[in-house]
Amino acid sequence: MMTSTTLCKTIGGCLAALLFLTPIQALALPQHNPIPGGVAIVDLPVSDETTPRVFFNQQRVMVRRVDNKWQAVIGIPLDIKPGSHLLTLMKKQGSKELAFKVKNKKYATRHITIPNERMVSPSEKDIERHFREKPLIIAALQTWTEQPEVESNFILPVKGRLTSPFGLKRIYNKQYDRIRRHTGLDIAAPTGTPVIAPARAKVIRIGDYFFTGNTVFLDHGQGLLSMYCHLSKVSVKEGDELKRGDRIGDVGSTGRVNGPHLHWVISLNNTKVEPKLFIDAR
Repeated sequence: MMTSTTLCKTIGGCLAALLFLTPIQALALPQHNPIPGGVAIVDLPVSDETTPRVFFNQQRVMVRRVDNKWQAVIGIPLDIKPGSHLLTLMKKQGSKELAFKVKNKKYATRHITIPNERMVSPSEKDIERHFREKPLIIAALQTWTEQPEVESNFILPVKGRLTSPFGLKRIYNKQYDRIRRHTGLDIAAPTGTPVIAPARAKVIRIGDYFFTGNTVFLDHGQGLLSMYCHLSKVSVKEGDELKRGDRIGDVGSTGRVNGPHLHWVISLNNTKVEPKLFIDAR
């Protein structure tokens, strides 16, 4: 009988064997990391095949079936207090509350210099523009699409250097009274570097916004959205159905930036969370 060790050698090692597994078999992502800005995976006491409905902070929560059991995949807000929190499982015979723990996490502070002072201290017209654009961005991130299976095992959307991490407390141009949280992951790359879809998705909005510049929103299903900012070029249109690796656009420096990069945002149950949790670190 061929042992697992022999099999791995035959196909070039265990890593090669992993390539034949589906994403769920290889590693069910996102990773469980119940911290502010993280993701909590909670097993649900449901045995039937019907997809359960789960809510947290009055927002619908993504659910998935792994190893014949249902799980809730919960995006945790950056401003949440550590400790015990409740999600609501809706059942035919009524609702049931389930508790889960959120651990503490301290994020670093970083000083950022923006050459264009207008992007730090906007004019009255700039502020008016921002408040016209803000509801469009909010509406996109509130999208919920019923979808039996969500491809949540992501690849990095651009080849580059990871710079500003998620969750940073950022101070622009020494304005100590205006600390802002970094709700995405920055990947530095030259202008024109291709930006690709990290997983199967639908393009639901494209816009040119004051702070984020040329921006594309992708809907992955069940409240999982991703956002691609500061693009120099957009290669898709609203309504396009994308598969993993399809080109979205090009890296640029539109909006509030101090150099060309992609600002990558992931929103889960209308909550911005750590994008690295959706990437297989191996």
